[in-house]
Amino acid sequence: MTDSKEKITKAYPLPAYNYQVTIMDGDTPMTIGFSEVGGLVIEYEPVTYRDGFSFLFGSAIIPGKGKPIRLSLKKGLTKKGDYLQKWLEKSYQDPFSNGAKRNVKIDLCDEKGIPVISWTALAAMPVKLDVPAFVASSNEVAIASLELVAAKLKVEFH
Repeated sequence: MTDSKEKITKAYPLPAYNYQVTIMDGDTPMTIGFSEVGGLVIEYEPVTYRDGFSFLFGSAIIPGKGKPIRLSLKKGLTKKGDYLQKWLEKSYQDPFSNGAKRNVKIDLCDEKGIPVISWTALAAMPVKLDVPAFVASSNEVAIASLELVAAKLKVEFH
């Protein structure tokens, strides 16, 4: 018995190249093209728990404090690409302002460009903007790397 096309499509792994990144600036979404996104990791510190019966059953390991989310976004430098630089500067000039921390949404899309899985880094703050070394003998594209830190990562399956 063969599976239907719809069943195969739902079970087939999604390609990692079809994604979009949206940075929320207040109520205004700003979709920016990044060449690479990394750091979508949810991790907890393990805690060894011992109660009065641990001599019988042994210690239990439970999840403890969550580790901060550290996103890495890479983008080619352009002439009008000062959005990330301005965000970084604003975050450190006025860290308690509304624009210092922003929600960053990464959508993994299907072949039609429709989001299938979304990761949202809540209240993300830029901590590092790294510009590549300039080498006269090279003909590579200048790729900048932005590192963000967020307290929570929300995952949604559409």
